[in-house]
Amino acid sequence: MIRAKKKFGQNFLTDESIKRQIIQAIPNDLERIVEIGPGLGDLTQKLVQLSGKIECFEIDSELYEILLDKFASEILEQKLKITNADALESWDEIARQDYFLVANLPYYVATNMILKALSDSRCKGLVVMIQKEVALKFSAQPGDSEFSALAILAGVRGDVELLFDVPATAFNPEPKVVSAVIRIIKDRNLVDDFEFGEFERFLRSAFVAPRKTLLKNLACFCSKSIVESFLAKHNLPLTTRPHELCVALYLKLFKEAKNERREKSKRKT
Repeated sequence: MIRAKKKFGQNFLTDESIKRQIIQAIPNDLERIVEIGPGLGDLTQKLVQLSGKIECFEIDSELYEILLDKFASEILEQKLKITNADALESWDEIARQDYFLVANLPYYVATNMILKALSDSRCKGLVVMIQKEVALKFSAQPGDSEFSALAILAGVRGDVELLFDVPATAFNPEPKVVSAVIRIIKDRNLVDDFEFGEFERFLRSAFVAPRKTLLKNLACFCSKSIVESFLAKHNLPLTTRPHELCVALYLKLFKEAKNERREKSKRKT
């Protein structure tokens, strides 16, 4: 019997109805699906029944050997490829061609994995299971208390759908938190790929202290006058807090802050 390893954040999904719901959430006729952390291959078994090529990245060498044996015929038929590697360290291999991401993500890497996929132009969308607390941050709307940099970073690429909750009883061993499945279909590109990292840093500054004003939070990214002028132009009070701006306004403010930084850089040279 295989025991889940804490160091990899393993919780094996055992609930058949949840597996079916995840499969139903995946768009039809995908040419390439990448599954991160297939575990014992229960979801993989359903994925290989879909059209297209399935590629799995499993960090656990013991599970990798089990998967090779379990899916020997699918691998031979080239329906499935399994790689024994840390997905974050193997992203160049994942991103060698277009893909759709499917995963039951370990909580300790979930946010980084999703941000990596959002910034990757090769990724066309994702259906992932994550901690519900994180799912709410990605799917929150402007004005919500959970609205954060994560929701904006997702929003510049597509709409985030919080599909359904997954109780702890759906796993073995049972985690101490409730999980949720989200779906993002990447159908827009409101921030250029080469600027995505800078936009992320800008948002992290904006939300560094959510209860403080946007004016105070952005002091380390741009001048006070830029933020004051922006708020006045859009009839917003100086006491505006980070969660009170929508994605469109953040994009406009980022453009103004970026232009100021560029002008300062020019003057220095």
